Amino acid sequence: MTGQLTDRAVPRAGRQREHSSDGVILALVCLAQFMVVLDVSIVNVALPSIGRELHYSATGLQWVVNAYVLTFAGFLLLGGRAADLFGRRRVFIVGLALFSIASLLGGFAQSSWQLTAARAAQGLGGAVLSPATLTIIMTTFTDGRSRHRAIGMWSAVAGAGGASGAILGGVLTSGLSWRWVLFVNVPIGAIAIVAAWTFLTETRSLDSDRSLDVAGAVTATAGLGSLVYGIVGTDSYGWGSSHTLIPIAISVVLLAVFFYIQARVAARPLMPLSLFKSRSLSVANAVMMLIGVVFFSMWYFLTLYLQYVHGYSPLKAGLLFFPMGLTIIVGAQIAARIVTDLGPRRVLAIGLALAAVGFLLLAQLDATSSYVRGVLPGSLLITMGAGLSFTPVAAAATSGVAPQLAGLASGVLNTSRQVGGSIGLAALATLATARTNDVLGGRRLVGAVGSAARTSGYDRAFLVAAAVVVVALLGTALLPRHVRPPVG
Repeated sequence: MTGQLTDRAVPRAGRQREHSSDGVILALVCLAQFMVVLDVSIVNVALPSIGRELHYSATGLQWVVNAYVLTFAGFLLLGGRAADLFGRRRVFIVGLALFSIASLLGGFAQSSWQLTAARAAQGLGGAVLSPATLTIIMTTFTDGRSRHRAIGMWSAVAGAGGASGAILGGVLTSGLSWRWVLFVNVPIGAIAIVAAWTFLTETRSLDSDRSLDVAGAVTATAGLGSLVYGIVGTDSYGWGSSHTLIPIAISVVLLAVFFYIQARVAARPLMPLSLFKSRSLSVANAVMMLIGVVFFSMWYFLTLYLQYVHGYSPLKAGLLFFPMGLTIIVGAQIAARIVTDLGPRRVLAIGLALAAVGFLLLAQLDATSSYVRGVLPGSLLITMGAGLSFTPVAAAATSGVAPQLAGLASGVLNTSRQVGGSIGLAALATLATARTNDVLGGRRLVGAVGSAARTSGYDRAFLVAAAVVVVALLGTALLPRHVRPPVG
């Protein structure tokens, strides 16, 4: 382990500060990851309040989440490349500043489109900020066991962000307004900027090729956005309508252009297709995309169930999410300790099996199900499965990859999770709304009838999520039985 953030090829003149210890580096990496995850979970609890005040539709409300996730996914690898070229500390601080300013604008939003635009800008800021997380872990912690422990800590912080975000979101929404779930990012961002300025060493790659694949990032983001827009539109227009087919056709064209750029045009492609010659990396990314499909959606639907069906306040709903966040932390720590001995494939299979059972349990909810007997057992199995899954899938994706490609491999993996989350949320939210409308049969979405119809829609989404997890579980069989230790 080098115990420093600098690239070995960086000249001494570029090293402006004392090298930080591994512990300080890991703490800063986890702080960045905490902020990115916090911004998803803290908004989730406020969704019903946001929907009512800014008049989002049932399917349109998911754009509060997806606008962030899509831009984050589309520009994530570009942000990592920019950090390599222009300096990690400089780009890190720029990302924090953009993230904080977008949060401020989102807090003042007066319409749904203004908030959606602000959330997209937040996603761009997160895409600039986030690449320093796993990348720094993979390049700093080169020993297999210490790397797995560092990834476990990184995953645990993600869980802590989810747990604390739900509670903080509930407190702010109930005590002040949903707008404060965005305003709170401003002081946190300021503190993080000071910490980054103080502790991070300014480093950059000496690569003579200073090109950025902006065209790849734009076509990927626009293509995914068009796909999600088309899926969401099926709630109103149907799959055979031009309102659905045209956005999906545009998506196909844009994504085809993206892959052409990656294969033929870009000097430094965001996602070199040659990287996927590794079976371990390819399978791990496919599994991670499926994981993203279901885990993003779980928080979304449970938030709506607790507040719309049971009438809980945002604060109470946030407090009820706390055990789930803690379970992710526990699962991540267990995975970090056993993945070296059991191997990524076995640990990942265990985690996905638990999650599949958890989603099947949630699919049995009705409008009168209690939190303790109805929600908690399934949600704890799912979050334990999530905690057990993230470490081995990251280990599988980066094992055997050359050191100079480890950061790229980890960035591609994170992108896969975000892409899966955005597409999955769009598809499952549309399925849930369609089921709710079928149950209503033209009646109004109020009272006991409305609660039963909503719950039926959520059950449909949870059932489909269980099927997706089973597919991911079957996919783990394609991982190599013995994954080579990371090259360090």
